[in-house]
Amino acid sequence: MAATVLVVEDEEPILDLIVAYLKAEGFHVRAARDGFEALTVARVHRPDMVILDLLLPGMDGLEVCQRLQQDGGPYILMLTARAEEIDKVVGLSVGADDYLTKPFSPRELVARVKAILRRSRHGAPAPDVPPLKYHNLVIDPERREVHHHGALVVLTAREFDLLYTLAAYPGRVFTREQLLERIWGHDFERVDRVVDVHVSLLRRKLEDDPAEPTLIQTVRGVGYKFTG
Repeated sequence: MAATVLVVEDEEPILDLIVAYLKAEGFHVRAARDGFEALTVARVHRPDMVILDLLLPGMDGLEVCQRLQQDGGPYILMLTARAEEIDKVVGLSVGADDYLTKPFSPRELVARVKAILRRSRHGAPAPDVPPLKYHNLVIDPERREVHHHGALVVLTAREFDLLYTLAAYPGRVFTREQLLERIWGHDFERVDRVVDVHVSLLRRKLEDDPAEPTLIQTVRGVGYKFTG
């Protein structure tokens, strides 16, 4: 079944161009021209992915991204006219999966969309994989749900992918490069801090004391490991 993509862009020519290219590739496409409309369309149509402009009238893309991710949310590709790394890190820290800087080639945008959706499918566990259970933490890969001390913890798509990758191999040390490759893919426009940002977000949601983590530990000079 073709994926549904919501395009959120206030510049009509850019919006029309993106929609046309996505439809030509067989995607179901919905459009919104501001943040408020985007949230309404997303609630009704539950898109698999959102292409989200950072600079929107009324409610900017960062706030839209945060609201979309409150219930787990779709994969998000952000569009921005600013190329500074700090902008990318901020966007990724609120749940965006990738970043594309204007001006961009429509073909490159379609390739990014396909790559993110392909990675999400390839990274999904096989059917009937049992939940991972570690003390007070339960990770259910089929439902993509996490419970900590019996309470549901809402994670973004990338946060869940990162947690599952680490927890599936307890004690194994992953370098940042390995995690980038496994979760974001070879074609991800690398931002050095993206793994660190997502680990920090996971710790805030899962650790009893994020300053003294016991679930996800830093291996100095190398990367991270899950200790359960």
